[in-house]
Amino acid sequence: MNTSAESSKVRLESFKVMCSSCNLRELCLPVGLSHEGLDRLDSLVAARRTVARGESLFRAGEVFSSLYAVRTGFFKTCVSSEDGRDQVTGFQMTGELLGLDGIGTDSHTCNAVALEDSKVCVIPFSQLEALAHEFSELQHQLHKIMSREIVREHGVMLLLGSMRAEERLAAFLLNLTQRLQTRGFSASSLILRMTREEIGSYLGLKLETVSRTFSKFQEDGILEVKQRQIRILDQDKLQKLVNDTNC
Repeated sequence: MNTSAESSKVRLESFKVMCSSCNLRELCLPVGLSHEGLDRLDSLVAARRTVARGESLFRAGEVFSSLYAVRTGFFKTCVSSEDGRDQVTGFQMTGELLGLDGIGTDSHTCNAVALEDSKVCVIPFSQLEALAHEFSELQHQLHKIMSREIVREHGVMLLLGSMRAEERLAAFLLNLTQRLQTRGFSASSLILRMTREEIGSYLGLKLETVSRTFSKFQEDGILEVKQRQIRILDQDKLQKLVNDTNC
């Protein structure tokens, strides 16, 4: 057996996650859950998976059995077209859930790939669903998460359907920084975990267009760009690009 190949695979680590003491719980499932419900969820979420950069957490066509809460790291979800190209459908960060795509068909419809070394909490869905029937707070939270996913998809449709390249990139950066700020990170400085090509795939733009738009934002004094390091210099201008689209 090839031990090096073995070690590069996704590893499963059994341990007690303790949702009740997790500093990410307000970003994940247990929002508003009673102490009894949290204790039950603690016993349910009893494993964590480590996913190396470039490895898949799950792939399209695989049987759906669990949701995954991102503990640390960053992921992209993507689907493969008939000609073999990947279309990025989303980016997920710490405190967000992966695997919702499999609920309707009992199999995953996309690939989830780690953009950096990451860890996820494994939440067996059948047990979570049974627990949600007992605790209305948990069921309500699940509905909120699914609703948020629908709203996100509508937002992507708006990006792809009616916005110019500058507006698409501005909306993407604002969304990213807002999500990071919720997690205690800076609202103006970030390191992009995804490539410009992956951003282009998500926004429906060519790589050259993404690079050119970043350069224009820098020339206009909106951003400071150093490879993957981004600093927002004028958030009002960035926001105005998106607001003008919505008017």
